[in-house]
Amino acid sequence: MLGNFLIGLREGLEASLIVSILIAYLVKTGRRHQLGKVWAGVGIAVAVSLGFGAALTFGPKGLTFEAQELIGGTLSIVAVGLVTWMIFWMATASRTLAAELRRQVDAAADRSWSLPLIAALAVGREGLETALFIWAATKAAGAEGASTSGPLLGALLGLGVAVALGYAMYAGAVRINLSRFFAITGGFLIVIAAGVLAYGVHDLQEAGFLPGLNTLAYDVSAAVPPSGVLGTVLKGIFNFSAAATVLEVVVWITYVAVVGTLFVRVVRRKATPVAATGPAAVPAVRASV
Repeated sequence: MLGNFLIGLREGLEASLIVSILIAYLVKTGRRHQLGKVWAGVGIAVAVSLGFGAALTFGPKGLTFEAQELIGGTLSIVAVGLVTWMIFWMATASRTLAAELRRQVDAAADRSWSLPLIAALAVGREGLETALFIWAATKAAGAEGASTSGPLLGALLGLGVAVALGYAMYAGAVRINLSRFFAITGGFLIVIAAGVLAYGVHDLQEAGFLPGLNTLAYDVSAAVPPSGVLGTVLKGIFNFSAAATVLEVVVWITYVAVVGTLFVRVVRRKATPVAATGPAAVPAVRASV
């Protein structure tokens, strides 16, 4: 549940931040009459994201078990790829996001379709990533015997907090150091994504697409029952599996080692100028500017 809360919070905050910056800039520049276009784009993006989630949930049910596992494993890997890209993108783009959006609004001022498109693409990207990742996490939880409502509830709570923070930033009530926020949550999400990736590999093994289904690296189901308190907590936080194949473990370790190392390098490289110029240079972003 915690992992999905972070996904909902992080993705939702990205979308809320973009929308609040767009609205604040339109209000500040006397373009209130164009606010409806932004909300229209947001509405379209939300509807498409919900439809995508419904298609993921109900679409594959009529297929064979092997086909379902093949689709599930493939989409899990795609979800991890999107989340990984999002982690690195926000680590580098949080400082310049407001300026880039203001530039896009100025360029789109005279085109009626441009503002809805900017809002729809920005929010839709986060919505589709969230739907895909939450679907993969829910599928993994269900296969482990855990409640499938936990991932969905966690994501909804995260999205709710993100919307509240987005409004607070628009109103000028809070200031958030986005670089630090996305760095901390990025580290957690790397571990969470590694668990989803490993389970995607397991799905592909069950579909017969990858070998090694019966070659277990460990099986601690007796000591840590998946439906028990400890198993549920570990599953909710780290996507921990009580029994994993050798290939799953290798994939998990490789992903965390490679992506984690690259992420630390990016974060340190971004932090170096801040350390050199003092605390005043640390970006605390308010969406109303």
